Amino acid sequence: MRLSQYFMSTSKQTPREGQSVSHKLMLRAGLVRQLAAGIYSYLPLGYRVLARISTIIEEEMDGIGAQQVLLPSVQPASLWKRSGRWESYGEELLRFRDRKKGEFVIGPTHEEVVTQLVGAEINSYKRLPVTLYQIQTKFRDELRSRGGVIRTREFLMKDAYSFCRSEEEENGNYQQMRGAYGKIFSRCGLDCKVVEADTGPIGGKRSEEFIAISPSGEDKLIECSTCGYAANLERAVFKIEKEGNNSVKEMRQVPTPGTRSVEEVSRFLGSHPRDVLKSLFYQTEKGLIMALIRGNRPINESKLKSVLKVGTLQLASHDLVKEKVGVEVGFAGPVGLDGYQVIADGGVMRGRNFVAGANKKDTHLVNVNPDRDFQATKVGDIGYPIMGDGCANCGHVLSFRRGIEVGHLFYLGESYSRSLDVTFLDEVGKERYFVTGCYGIGVSRLPAAVIEQNHDEAGIIWPKEIAPFHAVIIPTTERTFAPSRELYYHLKEAGAQVLWDDRNVSAGVKFNDADLIGIPFKIIVGDTFLEEGKIEIKLRREGTIKKMTKNKVSQGLKELLEDAR
Repeated sequence: MRLSQYFMSTSKQTPREGQSVSHKLMLRAGLVRQLAAGIYSYLPLGYRVLARISTIIEEEMDGIGAQQVLLPSVQPASLWKRSGRWESYGEELLRFRDRKKGEFVIGPTHEEVVTQLVGAEINSYKRLPVTLYQIQTKFRDELRSRGGVIRTREFLMKDAYSFCRSEEEENGNYQQMRGAYGKIFSRCGLDCKVVEADTGPIGGKRSEEFIAISPSGEDKLIECSTCGYAANLERAVFKIEKEGNNSVKEMRQVPTPGTRSVEEVSRFLGSHPRDVLKSLFYQTEKGLIMALIRGNRPINESKLKSVLKVGTLQLASHDLVKEKVGVEVGFAGPVGLDGYQVIADGGVMRGRNFVAGANKKDTHLVNVNPDRDFQATKVGDIGYPIMGDGCANCGHVLSFRRGIEVGHLFYLGESYSRSLDVTFLDEVGKERYFVTGCYGIGVSRLPAAVIEQNHDEAGIIWPKEIAPFHAVIIPTTERTFAPSRELYYHLKEAGAQVLWDDRNVSAGVKFNDADLIGIPFKIIVGDTFLEEGKIEIKLRREGTIKKMTKNKVSQGLKELLEDAR
């Protein structure tokens, strides 16, 4: 491709809207342009990267026997109502009515659609297992898109769905897919960590995420360097802190005028935040509940939903708490709270002599003790880990890292086949529910994740397998224009993916643009060619230069590509 004719524009300036390294570079290099919040157009360079990633995915899916399909993006609401996700999925599900007043959704995922399809096509164990996948545009009405293409509303996704006869068969399929994902991300040049994860609105028995390590990633994970335990922060478990042998003291009231937050109360009373009980009211479909946790630890709402076994969970407003409970937020506590469930974190039940709200304005209680002074309706792990927490497996101090979720595996079991009443006949003619799994890759998120791990001050450094072009030919003077053109057509005939920078701009601009857009090799036809008859090939990642005669460039580039990352 001649660069003078290529639909691309680069920029020296960092765009004001750039939120992360990858976002800034994708805008500067002309890979994407924003159309609306969380909605992006992919220009030719960006699309070529997506196409190469898609090819890698297709090759690895073919390698494990998965079959490619294309499912409708518009889905009838009736399917979502049957599965129970019409309400539970939340506001990210984009709902609409057609001209006949029929209810539909724009698919954020396709568990319902593919389960119905397989149920209609397969009725015998003899045709199992089967895994279907697609690469398709999805839409999720995110409250806040961020990080450029890392968190968008419209995105390209690879989603796969497996249907098996038994849990044992599905476990084997799950591990096979896990291995394929490792190969995909390795070929894309990503350093990934596999971690335990929350199942979220997809549901199922268990799940794992592939996290591309990046300091600017929006996902947080913990890991133990001793035993290897790793988990997404939403799913992470940890060792509950040890307690001293403090004697139980007499509970008493103390005035705390104008002190509502944990920080204010602990500072006013000279207590450590961990010894203050944080009491928060939440609305659920089962009514208003109080969640109770130590003041130095945030509440994990995903875990709280799991303990409560509810589909909806929302922090209650100050006005609602005042109206229903008769208490001002900041002075609420579990002592004497009648008519409401109290869900306590496990760390609370092991503590002694807490500070808690007295359910009276400007007043707190000191020396509050569980069991003696209040009873918890339920006890469970509802907290996030914090710095200094120990590993639940070995006790070693956990470390925290950030990253970008690029892949997710779900073991669904029979959840969708049961809710949609989809069955097959087993070996003895008995109706059985399919055992299923689903597996996603954020295809349009991958370029950003790769850039986060592969860039320098000059721009992007694409790994060879997903680079939009393998090389760019740069003539530095008018005298080298003709030989560079000959080389371009020769390399094209040899099957190389090359750009020819035939623009009427300075050599410096050409070099800077080549570095910015991240082409792995610059083939420089310049003074060295005029003086020595040698063409220079400069490696983008290493910065080293190889010299060779013009007739050796094709073979030399091939060898460099074989050796390159």
